[in-house]
Amino acid sequence: MTAPWLPDEAPQVYAITHNRDVVSIRQTIRVLAQRCRLSLVDQTKMITAASELARNTLVYGGGGAVKAGLVEKDGRRGIAALFEDSGPGIEDVNLAMTDGWTSGAGLGLGLSGARRLVDEFDLVTEVGVGTTVTVIKWAR
Repeated sequence: MTAPWLPDEAPQVYAITHNRDVVSIRQTIRVLAQRCRLSLVDQTKMITAASELARNTLVYGGGGAVKAGLVEKDGRRGIAALFEDSGPGIEDVNLAMTDGWTSGAGLGLGLSGARRLVDEFDLVTEVGVGTTVTVIKWAR
């Protein structure tokens, strides 16, 4: 999935290399969600999904980047975040998307939880190359 970025507003790109970057990304998503006029519930859902995906990018992908911004499609506005890493990739996507499964010490809700919190979720991964996850939350 390619995010339909607004043509007059370039998405913001942030490196994810430290825990403090996860906090910065949460703040950025909050500001964008408010600008997009998401409801408070939808703001919280998008912020939570972005936080989980940023942490996964850092912990499992060894770091990476996020591109976040406002999007528009079919007359709807929303917020998109695209997380990329050059980590080991995900060997079994179906297993990784299963609630409760984790390759680390977490609760196993990062990917599957993020998918439930957003309106659009796309995961592209290749073992030995990396992972890209794109999420979109549309204003209602």
